[in-house]
Amino acid sequence: MNIASPLPGGTWKLGDRTATRFGYGAMQLAGPWAMGPPDDRDGALAVLREAVEQGITHIDTSDAYGPRITNQLIREALHPYPERLLIATKVGAGRDAEGGWPTARDPESLRRQVHENLESLGTDALDLVNLRMGDATGPQRGSIAEAFETLADLQQQGLIRNLGVSNVSAEQAFEAQKIAPVVCVQNMYNLAHRDDDELVDRLAADGIAYVPFFPLGG
Repeated sequence: MNIASPLPGGTWKLGDRTATRFGYGAMQLAGPWAMGPPDDRDGALAVLREAVEQGITHIDTSDAYGPRITNQLIREALHPYPERLLIATKVGAGRDAEGGWPTARDPESLRRQVHENLESLGTDALDLVNLRMGDATGPQRGSIAEAFETLADLQQQGLIRNLGVSNVSAEQAFEAQKIAPVVCVQNMYNLAHRDDDELVDRLAADGIAYVPFFPLGG
């Protein structure tokens, strides 16, 4: 698959990779509330292919979307993956029958989620794994150490290329940096939610990408 020229806005380094500043968040490819299959499977596959054809080189996903549905769609639409395409996924939460997001950050759960992402995406190593902290209300207090150390160990095993954190406080982001290199912080940020203004500036000074979710609100 050929990738068009990058979109306006340029690119940014994410660890050992370069990605377009405009990415594609794949959460809504699954059914309502990111549960179950989409009503239009062919349409979902077409959206993924068109995003890449238009120059997007950064796709954000999680095996919890569906669950597994979104990763399976990405694999069906884009595998074998273009060399320039970076697929970021998340671990740290599961799904329950009601569509909730129960915490799953103990070492055994994290290792299982990484292997599930490898299987559903059909790859030997994940480009970028974000550790999801907090809950639907935002970051929650607590140490990130045990969970991030687990992912750092999997990175040393060659299963993960780059690490990031998601839905974290500034303190948790800096705690993670002391454990292993952090290439991005993924938090909610938009015109109505700008709590991370200072964090954005501090990360930029360190060359760490800030990846906003719900950038248009939500």
